[in-house]
Amino acid sequence: MPTPRTLTILTAVALALASSLGSGPAAAAGPDDHRAAARDPQGALGANFNERLALLNFDELELGRTQWVRGFYAMPWADDQPPADDPGIRNLLAARDRGYGTVLSLKFPFGNQAFPRPGTPEMAREKARVAKLLDTMMGRVDIMIIGNEPFIESRPEDRNETLNAFYEEIARQVINYRRNECGPDCPTQLYYGALNNLQKPEQQTPATDRWVRFAASQPDLLGVDIHPHIPRIEDSRPFVDYVLARLRPDQRFLATEFSLVHHWKAHLNDDAPADFLQRHGMPAGLKVWQVIGLAIEDPFPQAKWNDFLSSSPWYETRKNYICNQLAIFRDTGRFALGTYGYKQGPEMAENWGPDKAPWLLNSVFAPETVRTCEDGTTGRGYAWIGNFHRCG
Repeated sequence: MPTPRTLTILTAVALALASSLGSGPAAAAGPDDHRAAARDPQGALGANFNERLALLNFDELELGRTQWVRGFYAMPWADDQPPADDPGIRNLLAARDRGYGTVLSLKFPFGNQAFPRPGTPEMAREKARVAKLLDTMMGRVDIMIIGNEPFIESRPEDRNETLNAFYEEIARQVINYRRNECGPDCPTQLYYGALNNLQKPEQQTPATDRWVRFAASQPDLLGVDIHPHIPRIEDSRPFVDYVLARLRPDQRFLATEFSLVHHWKAHLNDDAPADFLQRHGMPAGLKVWQVIGLAIEDPFPQAKWNDFLSSSPWYETRKNYICNQLAIFRDTGRFALGTYGYKQGPEMAENWGPDKAPWLLNSVFAPETVRTCEDGTTGRGYAWIGNFHRCG
């Protein structure tokens, strides 16, 4: 598999120019560059940026020693500017130019409105958005995932055959485009995704069953994506069992998001470690969420942030979570790729309080809560970069 250091001469020249201009994205690939060889992740660990691909920093990718990058693109964005001009898309294309494997999920935010029905003008509008993205990205991204979190990004009353009909129509559009415009050697692999909350029996529904079985019925789809955001690592096993029981034997699964965010949230109202508070001259009796709030207001030095989390048993006992979770996925023999939340975004710190989902505790890099290090690199989240080094 190519690495960021196995560059062609032309790419090296482009990188030298980009370096002279700072850390911005390289120029977009030319029309023939889509014939670069497809990459097989082989169970790798990558960096997930969700909607924040614009935050991608190549120095930080190097520090984590990761070779895969993932984000999503919300389809309404195509109304505001061409996808090729989107800063996140430009960063993803630049990453592929540099030798990174790339993953893009197509996000359809219908949480506040009904899905368009096939054959309607509203569906034609949605497919026109998709066509714009396909024109830019098909053949220029290694893995494209049709859907982000459909069973969350939808109204509860639509999580049935209405949801299935919409996504199946979009999937056929993407499959046909790949066949007709990119050809049999197209390097973009297609997956269908992603499923949430399968650890809850009531979330295993006729619609989720149809979702996976549709993926199994399509030769062009290599598998499905799962997003196990869970309270216990054991809760990831129902996800794996569910999809593998329904996929074709030759198909695999992705986990482009996974975390213990629900475990972190369950401890936000715990008392902060008394010995930590005493060591750092902080008021006694602070809650965990209050300490995090102080770090948001005035980011902690790295050693203080590490001390806070390592002194908290609910966190310290989970500090090898990424490695342990990857082991569960890899042991199936059918795991293609996992990507993990790589960098805190400003939205993770906004309106902080005891009821906010603490996504910021997942992040490998933590600029919202940790000061820039003395060597000028971005502050880290406790423990996670070590997991990347050991298990990536």
